[in-house]
Amino acid sequence: MEIQASGAAQHFSEFGDIMDDFANPAELPQGSQISPVLVIIEHYVLARTCILSILRRELTGFEIIEMATTSGLDRLSGRDVRLIALNIGDKQITDPSIEDSLALLAESCPNAYVALLSNRDDEATASAAMQRGVRGFFPTSIPVEVAIAGLRLVLAGGVYRPLPIIRQNEASSLKTISAYTGAPELPVIHESNGNGATRIVPEKTMIDLTPREQHVLAALKLGLPNKLIAVKLNLSENTVKMHIQHIMRKCSAHNRTEAVLRWSDRFFGS
Repeated sequence: MEIQASGAAQHFSEFGDIMDDFANPAELPQGSQISPVLVIIEHYVLARTCILSILRRELTGFEIIEMATTSGLDRLSGRDVRLIALNIGDKQITDPSIEDSLALLAESCPNAYVALLSNRDDEATASAAMQRGVRGFFPTSIPVEVAIAGLRLVLAGGVYRPLPIIRQNEASSLKTISAYTGAPELPVIHESNGNGATRIVPEKTMIDLTPREQHVLAALKLGLPNKLIAVKLNLSENTVKMHIQHIMRKCSAHNRTEAVLRWSDRFFGS
């Protein structure tokens, strides 16, 4: 039994080496050298090849390279690497091996955005990733279509993190999520009326948005496409498009990504 397990392990190891060699940019056709590059770093061959297949179908126009570890980054010298997605599995962001990997990514591909795939979906892990300059945090529990939308947001210069994560954990499906219609969490201030009493009012930077526009903006920040926003908020796609147009007009944005960034800038003054 041990011999069979050892043989299987050797087979997958050899197969992984073959896949890594195939992904070596030095062996790719000359014409592909001009394409911008996305890098997937995933230890397990099956997961790696599945991710590769999906991204090649959904993100056309990019050359997508997969590798098992960060040790393959030296192959990318001189390439136009736009994004590196690293699967950290169950590890914490503060794990020394993850800290070292993030430092290596920054050193090897300083102009590339970094996204993390994680089996953890807690707020502490997501916040720790953002504090280290990660532009996308993707729990493996989110739907693939949401992950693709989030990657597109990161590639466009935005930041993706699934907020609020707790609500997503409690949802068993998109239908469950769509039942939520409350207002998104917004910055608030305490205003005095001069008689010692205070009331909580919305932060002024959001005062121009209607409640429904605030809901749509919150969904845009999750990187959701119009179809999923419609399901989430029980709206038609045409209504969602109308709200997005209003949001863009109110902040003078040319597209949805710019709108998210501008409203975020108005929140945090960045």
